[in-house]
Formats: sequence, C-alpha cells, structure tokens
Amino acid sequence: MARYTGADCKRCRREKQKLFLKGSKCESAKCPIEIRPYPPGEHGRGRTKDSEYLLQMREKQKCARIYGVLEKQFRGYYDEANRRTGKTGENLLRILESRLDNVVYRAGFAKSRDHARQLVRHGHFLVNGVKTDIPSARVVANDIIEVRESSRTLTPFQVAQGEAGERTVPAWLEAIPSRLRILVHNLPERPVIDTQVQEQLIVELYSK
Repeated sequence: MARYTGADCKRCRREKQKLFLKGSKCESAKCPIEIRPYPPGEHGRGRTKDSEYLLQMREKQKCARIYGVLEKQFRGYYDEANRRTGKTGENLLRILESRLDNVVYRAGFAKSRDHARQLVRHGHFLVNGVKTDIPSARVVANDIIEVRESSRTLTPFQVAQGEAGERTVPAWLEAIPSRLRILVHNLPERPVIDTQVQEQLIVELYSK
C-alpha cells in the first residue's frame, strides 16, 4: 500500500502551520515550525505570490496531509462526496473523519493519525467484534470499536488509559478508556469538526 515516508515536519512547514502529525512533539519546543516558521527549501523565506489556484492547491494538500491520504485516494473521496446529497465539502470531511485510523486518534487511543494507522494495521482493533486491520475502513453510527483482548497490555494502550481525559473527545464519539472501547454515536456535522481547512477551496479546485 502506497504511503508517504518523508519527513512529517517538512509538511507542517510547507503549510506554515502545525498539522499535528507527530503527536506530543508538536506540542513541545522541539517542534521545527517553532524554530523555522517558514517553508523548507532554498527559497523558503522568499515571498510567494498567492494566486487563486495556489491557495486552492495548498488547502487540498493541507487537508490530505492532516488525514494522511495520498492524492489518488483523496480524489476518490472527493468524487464520492460530490455524488452525495448536501454540500460536497462537508461530505468530504465527514468521509475523512469516518476513517478507522482517524476515529482511533480522535478517541485518544493514539498520539497521532500515523500512530493510529500503525496500530490498526497491526490488527489490534475489533470493529463490531470483527478484527479490522485496514486504516481506511469506515465506521458508521452505532459501531463499537475496541482493542483486542490480547493487545490490551501493550504499552500504547496502557499509556492511553493512563492519559485518559487529557484530550477532548468529539461529541460524536464516546471513549471508554477503562474498557479500551470506542462508541460511534453518529457521524459528525461540520460545526463539530475542528479540522482547520477551508473545504470550499478544495471544491473549487476539483470543480475546474
């Protein structure tokens, strides 16, 4: 499966804001964007003319990087969102939020989406009692996600239980750290999705 293997911190610097791709490192003074708050590369400090197309492209890149999705898959999500009723941009964010790796991260069972993706790939989670090791698997309302019995003593899950309550869990999910379980009450509406993207710019980009 194709995936990005480069430096995550360069991606934050490219977007000129924290995308929180490295978990606790993003909250520390060691975060590279705190030290070098400009894009990477020889001309990173130079002024870039922000054309309409550039703004749209940057917004799409930022959204894809936040959720850890490559271009082909991201375009597929957009096409699916466009076929649905309602606002395409909001549909797109709802699809991205419903990914299993994102749900594990949002519930506080992983430090970052990359970390959540790794835990899912290694087969540590059950969805409605069925082992699921596909990070892009989608959850729906009333799904129950839980850590497999044989995985509960592993360090990441012990840490998650110890740090329960330190991160706010969105209202559409319910995390039960003591049982290492996540309840999906419903899929989120745009007002409760805190991802800092202007989805309308993405719609405008793909609509051309």
